[in-house]
Amino acid sequence: MITAVHTLVYAEDAERARTFFRDVLQWPGVDAGGGWLIFKTGPSELGVHPSDHGGGQHHQISLMCDDIRSTVDELRDRGVEFSQDVRDDGFGLTAMFVVPGGGEMMVYQPRHPSAYDRV
Repeated sequence: MITAVHTLVYAEDAERARTFFRDVLQWPGVDAGGGWLIFKTGPSELGVHPSDHGGGQHHQISLMCDDIRSTVDELRDRGVEFSQDVRDDGFGLTAMFVVPGGGEMMVYQPRHPSAYDRV
């Protein structure tokens, strides 16, 4: 039976990205060998959206929070760079931050019902 979701972040500088998740986001993890870190990410959920933007198949990782403004402030205090300030995207309040060596990632405060705490 399926027991979990394993998410991958592909980074041009994997070491910098791993350091960011470990030291800045302060996610606990394990060393799978040779410094290859795997992080505990907490509860998760999966949404499937239509690919109607002409871009074909793609995937996105978004981090969820309860209070976007305090989360953004806390992350900025830790040195996180934001490429998009908080905005209302209808489904929730969103912001985009930079993962050093690993592109951008969304953090958002959802307005939709969440599934991550269902049994």
